[in-house]
Amino acid sequence: MSNKRKFKDLFLQLITYGSAFFSLIILSLIIGYVMSRGFKLLNMDLITNNYKAINYIAEVDEAEDLCNCPADQDYPEGVFYSEKWGVALSDEVNLLGKIEVTVYDVHEDSPLRDMVNKGISEEPLSLGVNFAIVRIAYPDRPSSLSRYGSMQMILELNEATSIRELEFTTSGGGIRGSIITTFYLIGLTLVMALPIGIGSAMYLNEYAKNNGFTRFIRSMIETLTGVPSIIYGLMGLAIFVPIIVSLTDATGANLISGAMTLTVILLPVIIRTTEESLKVVPDDYRFASLALGASKTQTTFKVVLPNAIPGILTATLLAIGRIIGESAALVFAVGTVIKDEVSLTGQSTSLAVHIWSMMSDEPANIDLSTTIALIILVIVLSLNVIIKFLTRSYMKRYGVNQ
Repeated sequence: MSNKRKFKDLFLQLITYGSAFFSLIILSLIIGYVMSRGFKLLNMDLITNNYKAINYIAEVDEAEDLCNCPADQDYPEGVFYSEKWGVALSDEVNLLGKIEVTVYDVHEDSPLRDMVNKGISEEPLSLGVNFAIVRIAYPDRPSSLSRYGSMQMILELNEATSIRELEFTTSGGGIRGSIITTFYLIGLTLVMALPIGIGSAMYLNEYAKNNGFTRFIRSMIETLTGVPSIIYGLMGLAIFVPIIVSLTDATGANLISGAMTLTVILLPVIIRTTEESLKVVPDDYRFASLALGASKTQTTFKVVLPNAIPGILTATLLAIGRIIGESAALVFAVGTVIKDEVSLTGQSTSLAVHIWSMMSDEPANIDLSTTIALIILVIVLSLNVIIKFLTRSYMKRYGVNQ
């Protein structure tokens, strides 16, 4: 081998390894940034809680006496207690990454345990642990506001002898609705996309003749993979949304139209990946099946398709990853309204669109966005492991070699 040839091979190897190393570094930096910013907000409350908090407005019954009760425990640093009212408050970071005044403890004799509901419901209200105080209004002095912190609120409480109005909320900021929406989209999209995509790939590879029309179809399919997803979103808004509105009780963008839009986006990926997996099945399998008297259809479904299952599972994994990560198309086809109650004919947000919504706030909520991104990475990694396990089990059980 000449020195020129050796130098060329070495140069190409350096480019290959250098590109791979550069990609690994970039990916590691992204994952490191997501974990460093998002891990601190990651907890089960974020996953299971609703996004919208419930707001309550109450007044203290004038017949109730002040507590004037000493603390029955030693509170940690940062927790401030009012003996007059029997309540301990602290500054906590909520699920949205913002500071709020949170109820740490309420004394059993506190008048805040039995308050009059000023809302629609006539049921009495009781201040409990983990409620967030929004404001405390007094009859003869300015209100205490949460933005000034728990210590200032306790100082003002100790100076007051009566409370005209107390506003507090439940914990909000959870992403339960967005997680449910994401899994709905995965299920609906795969139900529509996989049969059409796999069937199209089987026709193109097993039945269609290799002529100009078939080659044109393949080139169009490959072209569709490069179309920006926002164009698909406009298509979904213009075509699928009106169809679903006319057939169901939907009034606008909805989950079904979003799944149909994602189906169109995923079909090129599923078709191309499935077709490639069908091509690697040896022709000897086809000839042997036909020689034994099997029909073309029997050979395709009983011999070729089972041997292509690993490739089809790979296509499914790629499709799921695209569904979870898609945002631009879903902004038009599903909407950007973050909801806790998810319905197939209503608007909602996937996890990716939830990130878009958080980043469009002023200021952008980077911490919560990176936490959701971390959850997406965990979901994709988990599904990857599951599909790889299923593929390995299938190949081992049926002796499929690919």
